[in-house]
Parts: sequence; C-alpha cells; structure tokens
Amino acid sequence: MRLTTPPAGASWTHTGVRAGFEVAFFEDLGTGHRLTGHTTARESSALWSVGYDVAVDHSWKTVAVHASSLTTAGECELALTRDFEGIWTVNGELRPELDGCFDVDFESSAVTNTLPLHRLDFIEGVGVDVPAAFVRADDLRVERLEQRYTLLEAGPEQIQFHYESSTFEFSCDLRYDRAGLVVDYPGIAIRES
Repeated sequence: MRLTTPPAGASWTHTGVRAGFEVAFFEDLGTGHRLTGHTTARESSALWSVGYDVAVDHSWKTVAVHASSLTTAGECELALTRDFEGIWTVNGELRPELDGCFDVDFESSAVTNTLPLHRLDFIEGVGVDVPAAFVRADDLRVERLEQRYTLLEAGPEQIQFHYESSTFEFSCDLRYDRAGLVVDYPGIAIRES
C-alpha cells in the first residue's frame, strides 16, 4: 500500500460524540515530517481547545510533541519526547509504560491516525497491534493506548481499515484518502478538505 504525500493542509468537522472543527498542516522537513494543528470542540458539557505540534522522523516514528490545551479549568501544556532508543518522557518524567509505542494519538484529533499508515507495511486482512502514547483532550494527561489496525481494502482512491481499541472496548471501520488522512471516522470526524 503506497501513500501519496499529505497535502499542505486539511480540515475535519468533528461530529457524534463531540461538535467541533480541526485544522492540520503538514510539512516535509527532509529528515522527517511535522504535523501542526488545532481542534476546538464541545463534548457533552465540556469545552476544550487543543493545539498540537508533532515531529516524526523519516520513518514516521514520533520524536517530539508539544501541545497546549484551554478548558474552563485553565491552560495546560505538554512536552512529550521519544528518543532513538524508544524511551518516552512526559514533561521531563520517564514513562516506561509507553515502551513499545512509536506513535502519539490525540483524543482531540482525527489526524494522528495517519502515523501508523505511513510507518507500517500493512497486508490486507492481517491485524497489526499499534500501541500509542494517548493524549487526553481535557488535561493533556498521557496514557498507553492499545489499538489494532486491519487493512480491509486499498483502492485507487481510498483505503479502509478496521480499527479496534481494547483500551476503550471500541471498534469501527475507518476510511482514508491515498495520503493516509482520515476521510470518515464514524462518530468522531468527517474530512472537509
């Protein structure tokens, strides 16, 4: 499954469990890639706005993340790093429970679901476990997310995966474009541009 280069920018409307909007921008750094974006949403009675800046290496493994969040409780910031040996730190504190994770996944974002697609060679019908450092929307706390992607179909225009998370006992089918960006994340977000 070959992916095309992501566009300069993309946007999503978040629907279902929350109402909101996300924009993301993509930059090829030569030695890796940078994803920068922002999501503002209402989820039940909670209001939040999350900005993120994610640096990945040439193989799309997360290297550094900076995020900020604004809620009714105030502002908070996050510095998340993964070194070349796979050691994660959260605001300077070692987090060994994140060992084996190569990706960051933001609860607030539809765009971070692109990282494993660019990093792994998927085979149709074969599930791949892809644990991630999961960043919560409300307070930017980080926890381990157990998830699995199974390639269902790689067509000329779109790609479809079955997604499962044992952490949240959740599953759905995700549709992507050929750049590996989510087009339809049922109950979460729909691509607008």
